[in-house]
Amino acid sequence: MDLSFILYLVAAFCIALGIAGIVLPALPGIPLVFLGLLLAAWSDGFVHVGWPVLTVLAVLTVLSFVVDVLATVVGAQRVGASRKALWGTFIGSIAGLFFMPVGLFLGPLLGALVGEYWHSRELGRSTRVGLATWLGILLGMALKVALLVAMLGLFAFAWLL
Repeated sequence: MDLSFILYLVAAFCIALGIAGIVLPALPGIPLVFLGLLLAAWSDGFVHVGWPVLTVLAVLTVLSFVVDVLATVVGAQRVGASRKALWGTFIGSIAGLFFMPVGLFLGPLLGALVGEYWHSRELGRSTRVGLATWLGILLGMALKVALLVAMLGLFAFAWLL
């Protein structure tokens, strides 16, 4: 078996896992996609896709981290979420993995709601914080999907040129 074939297989696996990681919070989605694209470029000796394109892809990968953190935090802070609400979001996201697929969406919402209720003992405020945090997560996910499409499109465009 040729080494480049193995690299292409590993690259495809990383890209597929990265696409799943856009939705699954336990997987680093965009970084896995970048790793897969880097492996695909490396497998042919960077003939089709060179370092300038890979540098742009790396910048988009770093941007995905910023988007991921800011979308959740800005959504939560816009309504004055407490630290406990943010921790609740994190714990709810992890716990939601065990109750797929509904848990992926309800886990962060319920985690933020419970965390804020623990902090403030106000159900209305806790509900607003939970919804704002959840909407921030959804916005972050949508932005990461846009980054993913841009990365795959740029790579495909560079490969075909």
